[in-house]
Amino acid sequence: MSSENTLTFNDTAFDRDVLSSDVPVLVDFWAPWCGPCKAMAPTVDALAAEYAGKLKVGKLNTDDNPATSMRYNIRGIPTLLLFKGGKVVDQRVGAMPKPDVKKMIDPHV
Repeated sequence: MSSENTLTFNDTAFDRDVLSSDVPVLVDFWAPWCGPCKAMAPTVDALAAEYAGKLKVGKLNTDDNPATSMRYNIRGIPTLLLFKGGKVVDQRVGAMPKPDVKKMIDPHV
């Protein structure tokens, strides 16, 4: 379900991989049973390739990683959180077209 540029995040390494990153990080909170999450997957993978080197892009399975999902109060999926300098700088809930996600990312890269 991922491209070679799309990372997989988890509870154990979230602080290291996301919060301590020297580049902005887009995290897609998703679950395998979520239809809109599956619809967003190609967009997330395309963005990972397009922004390679400027932005980390990855997915976090909310079923397998409940601690991080609770920590960021994820109530609906898909949820996209954009982190910069260890803090959430933007967020969106629900599936959306690629141009809308790019508008979220571009001011921060």
